[in-house]
Amino acid sequence: MILPGIVTNITAFGAFVDVGVKQDGLVHVSQLANRFVRDPNEVVKLQLQVQVKVVEVDLARKRIALSMKF
Repeated sequence: MILPGIVTNITAFGAFVDVGVKQDGLVHVSQLANRFVRDPNEVVKLQLQVQVKVVEVDLARKRIALSMKF
């Protein structure tokens, strides 16, 4: 499923994206682009509107894994 989202936080290991549900989803640094990304700030900025694909939903741990590679 591909959804629109807005980048809400950037960390060393990826970016958190608000996709319209209670919990923000994480786009891991390895899923930000089809190339090697050393720093997530190279690809995304705060409040940037992005398209993300839902990779996994873990209800028990309340986590959403997202990807920007598709």
